[in-house]
Amino acid sequence: MPLRHLSLRDFVIVPALELDLAAGFTALTGETGAGKSILIDALQLVLGARGEALWVREGQPRCEIGAEFDVPAAALPWLRDNGFDGEPDTLLLRRTIDTAGKSRAWINGSPATIGQLRELADWLVDIHGQHAWQSLTRPAAVRALLDAYAGADTTRLASDWQHWQQAESALTQARKAQDSLAQERERLLWQIGELDRLAPAQDEWDELNQRHARLSHAQALIDAAHAAASALEGGDGDGGALPALTQAQHALEAQRTIEPEFAELADMLEASAAQLRDAAHALHAYLRRAEPDPDQLAALDQRMGLWVGLARRYRRPPEDLPALLAGWRQDLARLDTAADLARLEQDAQSAHQACLRTARALSAQRAQAAPKLAAAVTAAMQTLGMQGGRFEVALAPLAEPAAHGLESVSFMVAAHAGSTPRAIDKVASGGELSRLALAIAVTTSQLGTAGTLVFDEVDAGVGGAVAATVGQLLRRLGQDRQVLCVTHLPQVAACADQHLMVSKQAEPGGATTSAVRPISGEARTHEIARMLGGERISDTTLAHAGELLQAPQAAPAAPRGRKARA
Repeated sequence: MPLRHLSLRDFVIVPALELDLAAGFTALTGETGAGKSILIDALQLVLGARGEALWVREGQPRCEIGAEFDVPAAALPWLRDNGFDGEPDTLLLRRTIDTAGKSRAWINGSPATIGQLRELADWLVDIHGQHAWQSLTRPAAVRALLDAYAGADTTRLASDWQHWQQAESALTQARKAQDSLAQERERLLWQIGELDRLAPAQDEWDELNQRHARLSHAQALIDAAHAAASALEGGDGDGGALPALTQAQHALEAQRTIEPEFAELADMLEASAAQLRDAAHALHAYLRRAEPDPDQLAALDQRMGLWVGLARRYRRPPEDLPALLAGWRQDLARLDTAADLARLEQDAQSAHQACLRTARALSAQRAQAAPKLAAAVTAAMQTLGMQGGRFEVALAPLAEPAAHGLESVSFMVAAHAGSTPRAIDKVASGGELSRLALAIAVTTSQLGTAGTLVFDEVDAGVGGAVAATVGQLLRRLGQDRQVLCVTHLPQVAACADQHLMVSKQAEPGGATTSAVRPISGEARTHEIARMLGGERISDTTLAHAGELLQAPQAAPAAPRGRKARA
């Protein structure tokens, strides 16, 4: 049972409502103004419809709507991907709206966005409103209905068409920009050539600075090394650190047998002397290879001058020159690609052919499904007081391929035998429009994934024997799907498996509230009688109501409609 429970708190004129829903066909009836459509409004809001402060009952801070569904298997991957309980048995949706119009939503107790509620709605509920026929005049809705009937997937065509448009746009832009591309390419080639002559390597600027600093201070470095070596080894009559350290170590070493503490100190001095000898050796090695090199310093000055000059010209720090050169080379490669008209033309042609192949395959599916859909709807029309009427699906080729295919799709109808099919919006009778919308809804109802179908007074303009047929059609739908129908027709309500009655009451202080309760037995008979004869219920209307309620039980089961494609 897809929709198990619906709860309302302070919603419009409903203070509180806890409503259990059953499988099969459920009728919602009540007096005019009692609020029969309030339940439908609440269901739409908990499924992501636009929320406004007007839904909050007067004098209350907020309203709350909750709905409990069985979890459709097809929705489980979406729930996992969006972080809502990986394998739940029940789907709990909740939404609140306050007097400022601020809305909050939850899915299985976790905060959710209104957009996420809308995404879930496709798996849960399919609502056919009072003016469902109006959507049949919109090209996109008509195409979607035929494609669903055909079992066609249009996402591949939309992707191929987008790819083709992008390829055509790239080709058009390249053709328009050929002159400017050539000038830009020439400029880049000149700049790259100038930097290529320098050939700046990554991290070279830092290395040049280090080498230049050493060469420009070469004599000072040599003098420092001489002074350090003399301080270690001594010279010119002065004692150095190394001889003094050696003398101290020998003095302690001579007495280590008498004073054991001297042994450790002598070892420390010996290790220090060894380190000083290594340092002196390294200083002599440095002095042997170190000497001023004016020529090398001049060469470094010249190269660093080239770096600085180019950096100033292109207003970059010198260390950025290697990255600047790499970026120019990438820009040149992009320009060369954009200027390759032959390749762009080939890409556009290939994308066009791919789009045409996908569009032609979709056209074939539509052409095959159109007469089948037309025949099925025409058959349903015969049972809805439109005997001799004919429904057609017109496919008209487009001058240019579009994102949705190679043809436009429209619905045509002849309401009576002998009349010429015309566009649906040209059909004059409102009752005929409603019945036609119902015929299409019944024919295509099993195509969707939603487990609950809602019909909000789609039987407007229908009466008599046709009303009984509508009731039987909805009862038949209820064998496969959960069906909720707001109706004013007793013949339709009498066919329901369950009956909910909506009533309004005047509260102390003048406020009006609405309540919903399931009815059966004598209460249901009285409600059907009220629908037949108004407020004055006679024995005759009660008898007629009883006959209506017995008729669905005696009627043979009608054949099932077309199954949805997997």
